[in-house]
Amino acid sequence: MEPDDNRRGWAERSGDYSPEYYAKIGPNEVSETIATVLDYYAHEDAAILEVGCGSGRHLAHLRDNGFKNLSGIDINEDSFDVMAERHPRLAATGTFHAGAIEDVIPEFPDDEFDVVYSVETLQHIHPENTWVFEELIRVTSDLLITAENEGNSPQRGRGDEKVSYVNDDFPLYFRDWKRVFSELGLAQLVREPTNRDTVRVFRIL
Repeated sequence: MEPDDNRRGWAERSGDYSPEYYAKIGPNEVSETIATVLDYYAHEDAAILEVGCGSGRHLAHLRDNGFKNLSGIDINEDSFDVMAERHPRLAATGTFHAGAIEDVIPEFPDDEFDVVYSVETLQHIHPENTWVFEELIRVTSDLLITAENEGNSPQRGRGDEKVSYVNDDFPLYFRDWKRVFSELGLAQLVREPTNRDTVRVFRIL
């Protein structure tokens, strides 16, 4: 799949894996893990950015846990309509950007956020656009958190495959996230497997 086709598929997605789909699921184990990590490593007024925020289920959980300086990026503009309906306080108080990560992140100044995190979003970045990982580091002053599929589910991520297609629809690229960000100069602080994903917390050195 070409990069533009990949992005277009997420920008126009409805039904399964759409903003409404995840809004119905709501906060989950990953939401709780990220909130626990930030309770320990960050302060309540930390500037926090979620890339691929969807309709805001993880950010809403952070807001419920006392974090108020919240921002998000999502490529699907429907995300923000669903957010306004499902999480109106978050929608009213957060800062949100519609667009592809590759387009939005370069617009931010260095060290714009104390914390940047992704939940099952970086795993969909096309190999031609992995330069964006360095951009995420550039705009982060302290913590970068990944919660990506690393083969925790028996149906996905096993063996030597580099990519799989979910329901023959969209690609999921398997990467060694510790290696990716360690080679870019970050130090891993935490590795916490969940039923579906592995949460990794990196610190900017």
